[in-house]
Amino acid sequence: MPDAVALDFGDDRVTYLEYRDWSERIAADLIKRGLQPGDRVGICAANSLEYCVLILGILRAGGIVLPMNMRYTPHELAEIAEDTGPRFIFADADRLAKIEGLSSASLEISHIGQLRHGQRPIIAHQPKPDDRVVIISTSGSTAKPKGVVFSHRSMTGYVATHAIEEQSLGRGSRVIIPAPLNTSAGFVQLTHYTILGCTLHFLSAFEPALFLKTLVEKKINGFGAVPVFFEAVSKLPEFENADLSSITMATCGGAPVTQALQDTWMKKGIVLRQIYGQTECGGNGTIMPEHLARVQPQKCGMGGLFNEIGIIDENGNRVPPGTVGQIILRGPGNMLEYWNNPEETAKVLKGEWLHTGDLGVLDEDGLLTFIDRMKDLIISGGLNISAAEVERAVLTFPGIEECMVIAAKDAKFGETPLAVVYTRQDIDVPALISHCNSRLADYKVPRYVALEHEPLPRTPTGKLSKPAMREKYRNAAEALPRVR
Repeated sequence: MPDAVALDFGDDRVTYLEYRDWSERIAADLIKRGLQPGDRVGICAANSLEYCVLILGILRAGGIVLPMNMRYTPHELAEIAEDTGPRFIFADADRLAKIEGLSSASLEISHIGQLRHGQRPIIAHQPKPDDRVVIISTSGSTAKPKGVVFSHRSMTGYVATHAIEEQSLGRGSRVIIPAPLNTSAGFVQLTHYTILGCTLHFLSAFEPALFLKTLVEKKINGFGAVPVFFEAVSKLPEFENADLSSITMATCGGAPVTQALQDTWMKKGIVLRQIYGQTECGGNGTIMPEHLARVQPQKCGMGGLFNEIGIIDENGNRVPPGTVGQIILRGPGNMLEYWNNPEETAKVLKGEWLHTGDLGVLDEDGLLTFIDRMKDLIISGGLNISAAEVERAVLTFPGIEECMVIAAKDAKFGETPLAVVYTRQDIDVPALISHCNSRLADYKVPRYVALEHEPLPRTPTGKLSKPAMREKYRNAAEALPRVR
């Protein structure tokens, strides 16, 4: 096991023994620089070997990892830094300029490579099970991202639960991770499959042909992605003859799996298994059993030995099978809290139950079908976009009085932001997009803008009402010009 490959980045890899020793040298270096247990350490960088090992080094030193979205603007990064107060922020060369104006000490992540070799140090710090280990930013219905906090206990509890309930992958399995490490999908899979003793393969970015080539050449055993990823890979001409017989588990989340997509992959002997989850529950809350996913691909699975699932009405009462209500989850992987935000924490954590803000329905067999988001999220290429955050940026542009951001269909990303704005004057749309580019990561910036010259519809309580605009612009991708 010590000599087994832990991390494989194609042209570079490390064994588990090298992984441990390198991370402990990083821990010693951080402690020497003044890191104290509980200090936050930000990382703003693309996926890399150094990023992975730095995460483990921070944990070994007693710090709290703060993954920062590499696509965020300096404005967005400053908001996160103000909320979390990191002692250090590491960045790669392409993002170093984004963090230079922040109060935290900035370090280039290439420094981590200088610690790759040397003697194994003695680290006095001994982590405790309930120590906080990571703050993962998540987009929700609020205008600013919230920081989801996990401990050693909650993260290892999540892994142990899945290791017992789902044994398709384990020690020695080869897993590919297409997600950025700053997302819950990337970070949780790194910790999950490292604890299991798998070999983790990474790509710097998702490119369908390279992804398929890696699946074949590395004989990958498992991976998870959003449906648009599976669709992109299956449309490649080389997909038909690709040998994918090594794959034992493929999970899909973020949008429903259609029967047509399921049938395409089943011809290759692979059953796509829908999951339901969110950052706050540690990742996957449910996973569809393989034999049931063959004929019911849109369903997301059921509760298990340790993860419980329920559906409640607006008064918090359980509802019978076949009734739509809010999904609630209870399990060892649930988050501890939102960082520095007790008010939002109290809204979603009630006793041992996580109130997800999502609508779903359980059938007579306990199988979950996801219906819709009570929270106002747009999922674009697997990335969560808070509509409220985009609206906040748009509303700071002169002349715009009201704004609602909704999802428009997108052939590549599944969904993309559409800004519907009310204005009583002419708006320079290119200037608006330029304004948004300065305040938002590129994937959040609206691809469509619809100008309304009458006030936007509102609910009886005075809130902007989106259903009418969703219906009006349901064919936005065909009817409106793309503005970027």
